[in-house]
Amino acid sequence: MKITKTAVAGTVESSDIMITVSPNDENKVVINLNSSVEKQFGARIREVIENTLKHLDIDSVTVEAVDKGALDCTIQARTIIAVNRSLDVTKYNWKEIDSWNV
Repeated sequence: MKITKTAVAGTVESSDIMITVSPNDENKVVINLNSSVEKQFGARIREVIENTLKHLDIDSVTVEAVDKGALDCTIQARTIIAVNRSLDVTKYNWKEIDSWNV
């Protein structure tokens, strides 16, 4: 599935992450990460975003992530909300989302 419009979730406050999803013409997932802890946790932040996008069946998107020390659960939540805002989703399948967490 492709993202058709830009949407944002999160803030740039401490312990949060701002996720912006935008359409792209490359038919792939592009993640641009800006984080003060990128050397230590950059790979994990990207992994959480990528896995969340896979669960949401998103295969074409540009993600701008501005991280301020967010936990995995916050990264996942912000990614879910940004994608759903971009697709105008208003009802969530909480059981399915909960099943992603093993």
